[in-house]
Amino acid sequence: MKILFINGSPEREGNTARLANVLLEGHQFETLEIADMKIYDYGQHFEDDQFNEALERMNAADVLVFGSPVYWHDLSGMLRNLLDRCYGPVPEGGFAGKRLFFLFQGAAPTPAMLDRGEYTMSRFAGLYGATYEGMATNDREARELAAKL
Repeated sequence: MKILFINGSPEREGNTARLANVLLEGHQFETLEIADMKIYDYGQHFEDDQFNEALERMNAADVLVFGSPVYWHDLSGMLRNLLDRCYGPVPEGGFAGKRLFFLFQGAAPTPAMLDRGEYTMSRFAGLYGATYEGMATNDREARELAAKL
């Protein structure tokens, strides 16, 4: 089982990455640090764009673990951008057979913020045929969600 953690935080070892370590304890995984990549906005076309590199790594994984801090009441912009860029290059059902986990943490998110983030990720999984396994927002939830790995 090949696991890819997609870190949607600018902090390589921040709370989002820490929560991924709780979820993935005992499992080998790779990390895609999207803050270190040039993934331009949907509709922009630049030679140094690295979206295809990110997509190749996503396609090679069996399990996708998306992580984001709560920024401005929603997903981080860099994670949202990655999701947006999948529209077109990834056909409907293009992630069939993959499982998707979502880590979403912040200092004081409201239920509405968490619902909005989970709705986005579950719809993303559904459109592309991945099995949505759930969301964790803290260590306890991450340990519970880890049972599905």
